[in-house]
Amino acid sequence: MRLGIDLGGTKTEIMALKPDGTVALRRRIATPRDYDSMLRAVAELVRGADVETGSPGSVGMAIPGSESFGSNLIKNANTTYLIGKPLRLDLEKALERPVRLANDANCFALSEASDGAARGAGIVFGVIAGTGVGGGIVVDGHELNGAHGVGGEWGHIPLPAPSVEEVTTAPPCYCGKRGCLEVWCSGPGLARDFKRATGREVSAEQIAASDGMEERAATGRLIDRFARALATLVNILDPDVIVMGGGLSNIDRLYDELAPLVEKYSFNLGGPPRIVKNKHGDSSGVRGAAWLWPE
Repeated sequence: MRLGIDLGGTKTEIMALKPDGTVALRRRIATPRDYDSMLRAVAELVRGADVETGSPGSVGMAIPGSESFGSNLIKNANTTYLIGKPLRLDLEKALERPVRLANDANCFALSEASDGAARGAGIVFGVIAGTGVGGGIVVDGHELNGAHGVGGEWGHIPLPAPSVEEVTTAPPCYCGKRGCLEVWCSGPGLARDFKRATGREVSAEQIAASDGMEERAATGRLIDRFARALATLVNILDPDVIVMGGGLSNIDRLYDELAPLVEKYSFNLGGPPRIVKNKHGDSSGVRGAAWLWPE
């Protein structure tokens, strides 16, 4: 049995997958507010899953950050109490078994590559676009973390080929830089762009769902920015499939308009890339965590 854990900012979920990928167990709890409480809660979830499924399972965890390979300490985590902690080592001690960790975007990509919308593809890039922008890379069924654990973090590349207006109005990013892809192509970025153009405050969900002229124009700008960023990615990685996830993946126009634009901005593709919507939705993180153990 494969056990996957998705450690989110507000909820923590455990899922047990059978060898064929079907769900044997699924539980959710509120994410504890401090590190020690989180360790105890995760240990209880795993032990409970062991009892219910009848045997100890392998354990993988999706986290909102990454593990530094040299020190084994967590970095770049939105759940800030994880930063600087040896999470994997502490979990292995508590659970008395090996644990594998991966960034939640990598787990999303691994889930969709294993038994989701990109099943069977050799190279998969998973896009998460919601409150922020993240990405994950899977090659031949294995997540690609990179030498420093930040593989796929395309949310913090500069917006490619910016216009003069985009250069002069580029918002600051929480990472300390200005004009990152995340501040343009996230839900808050879409709402900010719409307000800058119209003076009106409207949520990203309302903009995406509207057929109004100004709303369609804002969504069109979002798609064009996504296309420029994905073209840069395609020129380097040339994935077989790009899977869209996060709240903005529900914009239907993406799947008609994005691929031709990516081809236009890329280097001589000879055909549009395959860009698809995710299959497993918000379950992809926890499913991908379970698939960190493909054996």
